[in-house]
Amino acid sequence: MKKTMSLLAAVFAAALMLSGCNGKSAQKDGKIRIGIVQLVEHSALDANYKGFIDGLAEAGYVDGENIIIDYHNAQGEPANCVTIANKLINDKDDLIFAIATPAAQAVANLTKTIPVLFSSVTDPETAKLVKSNKKPDTNVTGTSDLTPVEAQIDLLLKLVPNAKKVGLLFCSSEANSIFQIALAKEACAARGLSYVEGSVSNSNEIQQVTQSLVGKVDAYYVPTDNMFAAGMANVAMVANQAKIPVICGEEGMVKNGGLATYGINYYELGKQTAKQAVQIIRDGKNPADMPVEYLQNCELSISEETAKLIGINIPSDL
Repeated sequence: MKKTMSLLAAVFAAALMLSGCNGKSAQKDGKIRIGIVQLVEHSALDANYKGFIDGLAEAGYVDGENIIIDYHNAQGEPANCVTIANKLINDKDDLIFAIATPAAQAVANLTKTIPVLFSSVTDPETAKLVKSNKKPDTNVTGTSDLTPVEAQIDLLLKLVPNAKKVGLLFCSSEANSIFQIALAKEACAARGLSYVEGSVSNSNEIQQVTQSLVGKVDAYYVPTDNMFAAGMANVAMVANQAKIPVICGEEGMVKNGGLATYGINYYELGKQTAKQAVQIIRDGKNPADMPVEYLQNCELSISEETAKLIGINIPSDL
């Protein structure tokens, strides 16, 4: 066992050199140290984290055996992301996994040597995490949760064929949300739909902003916005009472009261990110040369309970 651990440590030290790191390993007892910072707890990001851990285990990297996982949740506060990032960097972790855009930005802004993987980031290039999604050219890479926004708007029209105006709900400080809302506006305009923005700056505004659009819109569209994902129950409470359907960015939001989505599987996205981690810690790949990866398959999710509650008939072909 000691020989195995020594060999693993030697291989990883070489991998650090190949990936352009500073060579100061945080290994303890031959274990590779992986720090994790997650922006907030909600079903999508939690699934992302679990997929990453399970993906590592499937590749032979198990917490407490040959790796040490140091997990921290920022509870939705970007300032906490910075504090956590500083801790992980000061601990000289061998690799850092950041879940969601603010978490990834906090880490990427503080280290240019430790390999950093992100996930649940919509457009890494726009978020200035990489120089290019195709060739990051930095110590940062990962997986994107970009969803098929056009297909989601098409789904809205399929479920609400008489819709004329859509309420776009999002957090104005989330770069991933702003990016998706721009795509949603284009999709709505191309389909003859008008829209009105309902933006918030903090979670306490979610219910009020959602309520302010009642009677003004025929449906809501909510992208994979972390603040709204965590506060989806407040959206559903208003929307479902007013019998206004909510088309969401991901399945967890549907489970928390939304009507439907056509989106990605965050658990599988986490497993895909774990494969990138293995390429770095085992194969010595350099994040700078590893393109941002995307899930190719999307999944349809419709809540029959919500549909019945708000009086929506689900077409037979769905």
